[in-house]
Amino acid sequence: MRMNKLVSIIMPSHNCGPFVEESIRSVLAQTYTDWELLFVDDCSTDNTVDLVSGIAKVDYRIRIFQNDCRCGAAISRNKALQKAKGRWIAFLDSDDLWECDKLEKQIQFMLENNYTFSYTRYQEIDNYSKETGIFVTGPNHITKWGMYAFCWPGCLTVMWDAEKIGQVQVADIEKNNDYALWLRVIQRADCYLLDECLARYRRRSGSISNHSYLTLVKWHYKLFREAEKMSVIASLIMTVVNIIFGTVKKLYYVKRKR
Repeated sequence: MRMNKLVSIIMPSHNCGPFVEESIRSVLAQTYTDWELLFVDDCSTDNTVDLVSGIAKVDYRIRIFQNDCRCGAAISRNKALQKAKGRWIAFLDSDDLWECDKLEKQIQFMLENNYTFSYTRYQEIDNYSKETGIFVTGPNHITKWGMYAFCWPGCLTVMWDAEKIGQVQVADIEKNNDYALWLRVIQRADCYLLDECLARYRRRSGSISNHSYLTLVKWHYKLFREAEKMSVIASLIMTVVNIIFGTVKKLYYVKRKR
């Protein structure tokens, strides 16, 4: 039985010592206080676990889990999803940030409109938490086809109602596992945009979004071929579709403000 008002926040982590404390502080600052943070450490070799343990000692809402070996973000998210007790499922990576009213506004948005699956706008920050001036949004309504066409929601902005969606597990692929998860959820409910900027995505050197174009194309192909079990031809077609709609996103949904 899930707790009706509880938000289960999924946070996988590996060697995020320089950022994790700030990320968790953005959760602690939420105006909506009925939450649990499921922190899954994937064999960090820095001080990540020590930092989180120190915060958890004074806040019982933080639950820490540690993998026995390096498993990757997909397995870490699956472990947290299995342990989650809340009706509402939300995601925050251990280097990203939320605005203080993110949970409150998103739950209100979903309840008032009877939505099951939603996301918000976000802005980018750098390694020093400085705003870059880049703001990212997406379509107001994403159908099953729309989600297959492109991964519109930023992971740090997504929320769904687990009472209606049920248990979901992400495919164990190296990259794009958040996209693979959205493709599972979209089978059960359309996704809607809360058109407010309620999160801050940290663009770090070495992240997936900074890899070469060819590498990104390869990972998209593997998503459709391995996670979605599509044929070679279908996987190639969907990869091309993603490239096309990726261009659409850059033209219409990514804005730079000075």
